[in-house]
Amino acid sequence: MDIDKALKEAMAIDGALAAALVDFESGMTLGSSGGGRDFDIDVAAAGNTDVVRAKVRTMAALKIDDSIEDILITLSRQYHLIRLVPGSHGSLFLYLALDRARANLALARHSLRRVESIIAF
Repeated sequence: MDIDKALKEAMAIDGALAAALVDFESGMTLGSSGGGRDFDIDVAAAGNTDVVRAKVRTMAALKIDDSIEDILITLSRQYHLIRLVPGSHGSLFLYLALDRARANLALARHSLRRVESIIAF
């Protein structure tokens, strides 16, 4: 698993503002890149652990026997893309914040799928 390489590739996606690899069970950020004083990637990544946990709980309550590929949150000026990493026992996700004006969402999802292969188990 090459976290630094994966984060570098994620930040190369058009419109990328910040990226992180997060363990949603512990809430721990394993690595992050980008962001800044106007966008604290570590706070955003930690907060999105709650989003993933809520979706996992909801799927269990509904007895949905399936796996989450990604979760998309659209803001007026940003996209926030959460992609669960297969083979990580469902505990890791890639988090990517994108500038909506500069990003192509379909290409970003495709690229993030490729990035996940760098860290997949």
